[in-house]
Amino acid sequence: MKTFRTKTAEETVELGRKIGNLLEKGDVIAMQGTLAAGKTTITKGIAESLGVKDTITSPTFCLISEYEGKMPLYHMDVYRLEGGEDFVNLGTDDMIYGEGVSIIEWSEKIMEELPKKTIILKLEPQEDGSRIITIENWPHGEIA
Repeated sequence: MKTFRTKTAEETVELGRKIGNLLEKGDVIAMQGTLAAGKTTITKGIAESLGVKDTITSPTFCLISEYEGKMPLYHMDVYRLEGGEDFVNLGTDDMIYGEGVSIIEWSEKIMEELPKKTIILKLEPQEDGSRIITIENWPHGEIA
């Protein structure tokens, strides 16, 4: 388990860049945290490091946004889903077992449908405006 504290949105984006630089095809990141915890903010940094040029926004209403970069980035928001069956019915297997990176916001609802090797990223906003970010199941090198 690795724990980081970011004090600003820019620091959160920068941590995302560092994480993204180490990701490989087929990686799945299960994001967990409350509303405004910084899930989309850290995803912006991950996307930048993967060469995505598009603006990253939360896919709350479209459920899945697909971006092209060095490899595909699938950004999913499962907040409005009832559970794992709804997730599977979206046809997500091709994404989470495919050639890109999948980031799933509100993943608590569908963890049973994700691969065992899924990276868990927990974001906890603090009263002082900082965030504590914990990464579990990290398979890659040191996040510098």
